[in-house]
Amino acid sequence: MVERAGVDAILRGLAEPTRRAIVERLGRGPATVSEVAKPFDITLAAVVQHLQVLEECGLIRTEKVGRVRTCRLEPGGLEALADWIAARRTPAERRLDRLGEVLARGGRPEGPRQTDEQP
Repeated sequence: MVERAGVDAILRGLAEPTRRAIVERLGRGPATVSEVAKPFDITLAAVVQHLQVLEECGLIRTEKVGRVRTCRLEPGGLEALADWIAARRTPAERRLDRLGEVLARGGRPEGPRQTDEQP
C-alpha cells in the first residue's frame, strides 16, 4: 500500500499553480532561485516560501554554493503519487475493459461458453 502521508504532502505541494509552474520549470533542468523567480510577479521571499514547500514534500532539492542556491527536481519525487494513481487506475481499467466487452456483444451478458463439440 502506498504511504498516504507522502501522497498528501505531494498533492498539497502541487495544489498551488505557482508551485506547479516551478516544478514544470525545473523539469527543464536545474535553476537558481533568481532564475526560478524571474517569470513570476511575486516577491523573491514568496518564491523562496514556495520552494520550501516543494522541498519539504520531497519534489525538489536545493543546494547552496557560496551565495547561489540552485534548485532541481528530486529524482523519484513523484513516485509515491504515481504509485497511488496506478493502484487506482488498474481496477478502473479492468472494469472499463469488461464494459467494453459487454458493449461489443451488443449489451448481452456473457452466457455459458459454447463449444463446437456435440453432446
